[in-house]
Amino acid sequence: MSAPITEPTKVDGNGVPPQRTAKKAPPRPGDRRSEGLTLNVFSHGFLVLWAVLIILPLLWLVLSSFKTDAQIGGSALGWPSNWQLDVFSRAWNKGIGDYFTNTLIVLVFSVPLTMLFGSMAAYVLARYEFPGNRLIYYFFVGGAMFPVFLALVPLFFMVKRLDMLNTYQGLILVYVAYSMPFTVFFMHAFFRTLPTAVFEAAVLDGASHTRAFFQVMLPMAKPGLLSVGIFNVLGQWNQYILPSVLMQPQNSSDPERYVLTQGLIQLQQQQGYATDLPVLFAGVTIAMIPMLVVYLSFQRQVQAGLTSATLK
Repeated sequence: MSAPITEPTKVDGNGVPPQRTAKKAPPRPGDRRSEGLTLNVFSHGFLVLWAVLIILPLLWLVLSSFKTDAQIGGSALGWPSNWQLDVFSRAWNKGIGDYFTNTLIVLVFSVPLTMLFGSMAAYVLARYEFPGNRLIYYFFVGGAMFPVFLALVPLFFMVKRLDMLNTYQGLILVYVAYSMPFTVFFMHAFFRTLPTAVFEAAVLDGASHTRAFFQVMLPMAKPGLLSVGIFNVLGQWNQYILPSVLMQPQNSSDPERYVLTQGLIQLQQQQGYATDLPVLFAGVTIAMIPMLVVYLSFQRQVQAGLTSATLK
């Protein structure tokens, strides 16, 4: 009988056969399940910790509005003994109402103008090719990275030269310019995901570029507009640096037009030694409630707008 034919052994250049490496066994289903369980426990634990770190300060702030000065100084975590709502009326009458009104006046004009000009600029940069397109886009992106502290001095003198210090229109224009880079950056990525066929069909039907933008493309970008609009509202509502520089009375006859962030600091300074901490906490609560309502009401739309550009 002839010997069985065997495959010749391969050797390297030195005549030494290579060592065989053992194949790794595939992971067992139980191992995968344990790894997924560990990851879920860690992620959920982190989210719970994050929620506690956010909810507890807010709860402490609201409860402190109903306490007295003695209760606030005695026990920070104690429960208020007397629930009186007059503290909010006292805070409103001490100036919070005026600060609230001034903030609303500014945001009613600054946010729509930011969304309008930012969307128009982002649409042109995203859908049209022309010389300098990328340069202008990177100019906006660079503006989002530029710290506002570096521009305070030239910005102050520029607004002063325009005679717009301590005016609503001056702060509105600065808010629009300050919020434009982020708006253009966000909406640029969103407009690039919209289908071109819809725009071409509108043009073939006789629509001009302006009409196609406002009646076709802009409604299709509604999720992105809503998301970036919420971020602009939050950012401009909580802005302190810009109004503290630009919204100061210039003379004795110039009225105070403080916004909420300025007003809260002013309210704390006016108290002096006669502290009324519940009024201060009530003022912060009044300033906080509108933003909480806005975000909780539109949180799903914000999440949809943030993820739609990456899913298309």
